[in-house]
Amino acid sequence: MSTNADHKGRPAVRQLRLVVEAEDYEAALAFYRDVLGLPEEAAFTADGGARVAILDAGRATLEIANPAQKRMIDEVEVGRQVAPKLRVAFEVDDAEEATGRLVSAGATEVAPPTLTPWQSLNSRLDAPAGLHITLFQELTTQEERERMDGFGKES
Repeated sequence: MSTNADHKGRPAVRQLRLVVEAEDYEAALAFYRDVLGLPEEAAFTADGGARVAILDAGRATLEIANPAQKRMIDEVEVGRQVAPKLRVAFEVDDAEEATGRLVSAGATEVAPPTLTPWQSLNSRLDAPAGLHITLFQELTTQEERERMDGFGKES
């Protein structure tokens, strides 16, 4: 039995949820749901004004990078070290359009869409709820990237 599957052969983890505390809940919800376009799956309220919305961000991955890789990505995408330990990346169809739309809605552009060595167009933004985000547009397929020097799989 694989260590990444349960006893019935299904993936051991079914979903990744990133939970973000937003001081201005309404503004953050409007930004991520209405402007970025993450569909609302569910919302819950509780006593004391407690509220949460669960937004569908498509397929989730957890990207683990060592400090040297984090520094290299910052250098390529921004030209200097800017990212905190946690950065959220969203794949979009058009990085230039999405960057402009999010900046118009209140995000601060840290770096404009930039072509990366891994053939994606990436921008950096400081967004509501204190998130440092990357918008990325893939310009090649996964298979094409895996044939590039330095790309592949760890296992």
